[in-house]
Amino acid sequence: MSEPMIDAPMPEPFALTRHELDDAVTTVRRHVPPTPQYEWPMLSAHAGSRVTVKHENHTPVGAFKVRGGLVFFERLVRERPEVKGVVSATRGNHGQSLAFAARAHGRSATIFVPHGNSIEKNAAMRALGAEVIEHGDDFEAARIASVAYATERSLEAVPPFHRDLVLGVATYARELFEASEPIDTVYVPIGMGSGINAIIAVRDLLGLDTQVVGVVSDGAPASKLTFESGTVTTTEAANTFVDGVATRSPDPQSMAGVLAGAARVISVPDSAVADAMRTIFRTTHNVAESAGAIALAGLMSESPAHRGERSAFVLCGGNVDTDQFAAVLAGATPTA
Repeated sequence: MSEPMIDAPMPEPFALTRHELDDAVTTVRRHVPPTPQYEWPMLSAHAGSRVTVKHENHTPVGAFKVRGGLVFFERLVRERPEVKGVVSATRGNHGQSLAFAARAHGRSATIFVPHGNSIEKNAAMRALGAEVIEHGDDFEAARIASVAYATERSLEAVPPFHRDLVLGVATYARELFEASEPIDTVYVPIGMGSGINAIIAVRDLLGLDTQVVGVVSDGAPASKLTFESGTVTTTEAANTFVDGVATRSPDPQSMAGVLAGAARVISVPDSAVADAMRTIFRTTHNVAESAGAIALAGLMSESPAHRGERSAFVLCGGNVDTDQFAAVLAGATPTA
């Protein structure tokens, strides 16, 4: 792991109002019904405590990100109808979200991905009508190139963390909390942070005392280092096959929300993530991509007493390449 670099202090954390959340639910419901959440008996037995799974792998693009793209585009088209299209960077699910919403609104989507990105996620974005451009060796390189491309062509650059993206994602947090018995602890993967910020904001809005735990990979510890230091901490590399959390430069506002509202941020080895993918398939017969399983890996790294009587995790997506999933089911841990 490369040495961390300390950056800037934190801005104000993200917050939302009930009216904003109601409006986001209305927008998302036009395209996405509430996703299921189940307490799978075999999984709870394996974990040694009651565990609820929030199935964001059951959206129209197979991941939670679709919610944020819909809310982002609803405001963009309403307030700036002259915008012809958007540009962004992704490892896959954010790009599918924007492509899905762009198609619904008759706009273009150009998505930058790093070389070696998931073949099937790239194909899914193209199937939704996006132009996919490969650039750089990691997400950060692709992100920088996407901003330059958008500026050159007078298109809208969509950052990986934005208020409207979090508002959209907050609709799954509301579903989770309102359709469940009280939850002691919920485990959430941290990539650029829309998921964990949404969970924290909705928990606070509803006045709940659920602990929120962020989970990252040992090989991509920037968000954990930032949480521990209290200032944005970047790393030179993110060495993990868990592409959805392969962050080396955390967003300051995103991390402000995590610092203000998370109980802790924990890291797990990639081998534990691969084991969690196998566990989810064996106990629920759902396919989880690596970022969709890392929250369970985090949950399993803590004792039942530490989790409380009832815990939950967000299965944030199921978009895993066939070859990689076959290797994982055969017992392998993929390399970065």
